[in-house]
Amino acid sequence: MNLIKPAALLVAAAALAAGSTVAATAADDPDGTRVTGLQQKADQVLAGSPKPLRVTADAVEYRGLTVTDAPKTLGARDLACDYGHLCMIVKDTKFDFYKCQTWNLTNWTGDGPFTNNQTPGTVAKFFNKDGSVRWTSEAYDAGTATWDPIWSLRPC
Repeated sequence: MNLIKPAALLVAAAALAAGSTVAATAADDPDGTRVTGLQQKADQVLAGSPKPLRVTADAVEYRGLTVTDAPKTLGARDLACDYGHLCMIVKDTKFDFYKCQTWNLTNWTGDGPFTNNQTPGTVAKFFNKDGSVRWTSEAYDAGTATWDPIWSLRPC
């Protein structure tokens, strides 16, 4: 009988803690539209890519890529991109690539900034629909690109 009270208190404390976490998450994104919208944007442009590993209120994470919302006014100089990464903004969405593989893309339109902050000499390749190389970027490099003709890329 003496063990029941402490066990009940532990269960109640755990439930209270879990409820606080759920409430905090719901307050950050009350109707889930931010996560859903960001994931939809990522899904629209990452054709044939595996499903994300993790979706949070601020990011959609894949193996080798993180997708986040980006301010509309961000330019190449202002684009934060960790060392060893290739970053770009397409349709107000930041793509931060850090795995050397070919990424198939669709629906990339408009112009946007990019930063190739990979190790010096690493060449990122951007491909046309037929698989031919459209253009390359050797690290370190930053600028603005036209995304319309890009159908795939390889960061390294």
